[in-house]
Amino acid sequence: MSSILDEYEDSQARSRSRPVGLPYQQQRLGASGIGQSGYVSARLEEEKPIFSKQRIDFSPPSAINHLVVCNNQLCMSLGKETLLRIDLGKPDQPNQIELGRKDDARIHKLFLDPSGSHLLISLTSSECLYVNRNSQKMRSLSRWKGHLIESVGWNKHMGSESNTGPILVGTSQGQMYEAEIVVSEDRLFNSSPDQYFKYVYSLEEDGSPAPVCCLEIERSIDARFFVIATTRKRLYQFVGKAPEASEQQVFQPIFNQYADSLPSFQEFPVSLGFSEISFYTSKLRSSPRSFAWMMGNGVLYGTLDYSRPDSLLSDLKVWEYSADTEPPRSIVLTQFHFLLLLSDRVKAICTLNGQLVFEDVFPDKFGRLLRMVKDSVAGLIWIYTEKAVFRYHVQKESRDVWQMYMNMGKFDLAKEYCKDRPECLDAVFAKEADHCFQNKKYVESAKYYALTQRYFEEIALKFIEAKQEEALKEFLLKKLKNLKLEDKTQMTLLVSWLTEIYLNWLGMFEGDESKQSQFDATREEFRQFLSSSKIKECLLNNRSTIYDLLASHGNVVDMVFFSVIMQDYERVVAHHCQHDDYSAALEVMSKYQDPSLFYKFSPVLMQHIPKLVVDAWITMRRRLDPKSLIPALVNYSQIGSSEQIGEAIRYLEFCVHDLNVTDQAIHNYLLSLYAKYKPKALLWYLEQAGSDTNHIHYDLKYALRLCAENGHHQACVHIYKTMELYEEAVDLALQMDVDLAKSCADMPEEDEELRKKLWLKIARHVVQEEKDVKKAMVCLSSCNLLKIEDILPFFPDFVTIDHFKEAICSSLQEYNKHIDELKQEMEEATESAKRIREDIQEMRNKYGVVESQEKCASCDFPLLNRPFYLFLCGHMFHSDCLLQEVIPHLSPFKQTRLEELQKKLVTSNQVKSRQRPKEGGEGSHKGQQSRDQIKADIDDIVAAECIYCGELTIKSIDKPFINPQKYEEENNSWL
Repeated sequence: MSSILDEYEDSQARSRSRPVGLPYQQQRLGASGIGQSGYVSARLEEEKPIFSKQRIDFSPPSAINHLVVCNNQLCMSLGKETLLRIDLGKPDQPNQIELGRKDDARIHKLFLDPSGSHLLISLTSSECLYVNRNSQKMRSLSRWKGHLIESVGWNKHMGSESNTGPILVGTSQGQMYEAEIVVSEDRLFNSSPDQYFKYVYSLEEDGSPAPVCCLEIERSIDARFFVIATTRKRLYQFVGKAPEASEQQVFQPIFNQYADSLPSFQEFPVSLGFSEISFYTSKLRSSPRSFAWMMGNGVLYGTLDYSRPDSLLSDLKVWEYSADTEPPRSIVLTQFHFLLLLSDRVKAICTLNGQLVFEDVFPDKFGRLLRMVKDSVAGLIWIYTEKAVFRYHVQKESRDVWQMYMNMGKFDLAKEYCKDRPECLDAVFAKEADHCFQNKKYVESAKYYALTQRYFEEIALKFIEAKQEEALKEFLLKKLKNLKLEDKTQMTLLVSWLTEIYLNWLGMFEGDESKQSQFDATREEFRQFLSSSKIKECLLNNRSTIYDLLASHGNVVDMVFFSVIMQDYERVVAHHCQHDDYSAALEVMSKYQDPSLFYKFSPVLMQHIPKLVVDAWITMRRRLDPKSLIPALVNYSQIGSSEQIGEAIRYLEFCVHDLNVTDQAIHNYLLSLYAKYKPKALLWYLEQAGSDTNHIHYDLKYALRLCAENGHHQACVHIYKTMELYEEAVDLALQMDVDLAKSCADMPEEDEELRKKLWLKIARHVVQEEKDVKKAMVCLSSCNLLKIEDILPFFPDFVTIDHFKEAICSSLQEYNKHIDELKQEMEEATESAKRIREDIQEMRNKYGVVESQEKCASCDFPLLNRPFYLFLCGHMFHSDCLLQEVIPHLSPFKQTRLEELQKKLVTSNQVKSRQRPKEGGEGSHKGQQSRDQIKADIDDIVAAECIYCGELTIKSIDKPFINPQKYEEENNSWL
């Protein structure tokens, strides 16, 4: 455990670890409050540094010599022959292994594979030991003996927990070997785990062998292997494919390609006596993306491009050491920095701009810094001295990368690293827009300016001053696209401005044949703009402004297009009518089927294309109100040609016969057109309408006046008959045809007196006007109501009786027959009266016997207790019981009459009780007669027949036993 003094010294050390050069906080956008971006920088607390150091709470029992970490597995050598293994997931369970060496051999280097399963221990005695993570036993690799191991290239793609897979091993003599280690507890006699150890290649410097300082094995997507090997001054690259069927010697065929030629390599003149290379891998088990090689001159760093055929290294840069500083001891590469370890401090250099951005000085009490390693899986950086272990956490390393990329002109990368920080993204867009503007890429710059929070007026004026209308239009369009629907004022401004720009362009291109393609493209773009769904509401609210703009430019075609978009079809139709394009106007009306358009423009269209208009009306069917079209019909039937009148009649006939329109105005107008222009159809129409006034839809009086004015007398006769004005009908019919008058005279079938009067008119006309006696006799025979004596006064005096002989004889015979019938009826009436008198006499003598035990048929109580009725059928009822039984069956009129009689009877009884005895006499006798008459009237209503045997019961046979209104109540009473 660290003491309080140690903690104080650590805090002092943290204060000494600071960013170098211009602080990040001053470089970031927003440090000055509100900038041009419009965003406010409001950090509630200071951000944590990218590299934060932590001292591990560990006091080694002896000096730390070596330390390696991979996949949370930490291994370190302590003293001469102690190996300490710690699973960082379980730090309280360390595992200690003793080498057990009796000689002076010490640990030279430790090598731990990326999975943390395999540990190789290189000894100064040119021996090598192996320890598996799941084993406590340390094994000697016999085939490796005699080689001082300087580097190991692990095979991340073919290894497992018990098998390293083919790996590469570099020695201090520049030799490279391919080897494989397999661990199995079940193997016979527990033999050596090293399967093979075979030479593959040698590296040289200046003509002599050079130690292999570092080895790295990678494989691309196309199964090619890349081997990177470094010496003190050189970096070699080997590229090739391994044979698919080979089980061993995977890398031997790759190195065989370079038997006669040197591989690709990078060389620098200065040497540190050693070199070290570090790689950055973004994800576990993925290929590295970048590298940093620490050599004599400085640090060579760049990216790895696996698509290149012969070399991985790309975008190479060199960061040179300063002359006044000591050379570094170790290097670690992160995503955007490489860290250099010196004897007393750590420096971090940004790989993007090569600047020193971080320096952390360690206190002297911990001793000299030995080495720095990185756990590629956990992303932690470890530094150790002989006495202490430190760990660096890397946090939000990319926080300020966007600004570096922005300053370098790599705007896409800058946006990628600040997409979740709007204030930074705004700064990138603004910088990119300025860059494009300066390079005269105006349209492109407009797109980026529209994404920023820069002042709208500033950018707009910038393009106006540069006379870049295309860029200005693009800027306005992008700004409009980014607006919300709630920004109505801004949207109105942008829409109006863009409309003006488009109209200006159309005016410039119009009429110039050389710019016809530009004109067509601009018009299409303008129409797409007007059709945009986002600005639809804005256009609706400001349509008058757009119309004014279109009118000021004289752009009639686009005004029509805009009217269609706004569904302002009235303006479109009016435009076509003004330009005498009536067919186009009707086409618009028919397409959108707006009844109001038909009502307004049909009068104009009927003048020029009546047939097409009526066809459109008929197509609309019931969507149009025919009564609203009468103004168009009336106007052009008065001044129009026969074609217009014929089409008007055709539409009205369609309304009457197909649509069954009953509106009186329609029928009256059709009738007027028939009367004036189509008289042959007039009588047919009247006859089809019938003679029932309840089903006639035209005005009879109007029709009569119309037919009379136009001299259609036969139609007038029909209307008179329909109005039941038979005398007028006969009078008018006699002026044309006697037969027509006869048909009229026979129509009042129920009024014989009127019929006789009508036939007498016909007879008088025949006799007096036509002077045709034979026809008069025919009239006499046609009506059985006329007698010869009725028409004789009409004949002149000179007519002889010979013409009436047959008629007179026939009349006399009918009189005799009628007298005989009257005699027979009188005899039958006398006989019937005689029988009635006998029945009355018999009824007076008839009586009924009521026994004392008789009961009321309704209430089943003794009958003699109260007044009662006795019927001939034998049923007997109390008077009040019979009244209750009869009332429900009486008609409303009789029920009312019965109530009145009962009230009169009660009143009469009250008057009788108040009369004094001395007031008897004639007045009392009259009161008694009145009461008797009232009782008799009540009996006539109540006791006219037996309630059980009479017609009342028969009529009630179809009535339900339970009143439907009381059915629910009755039904619930039984539950």
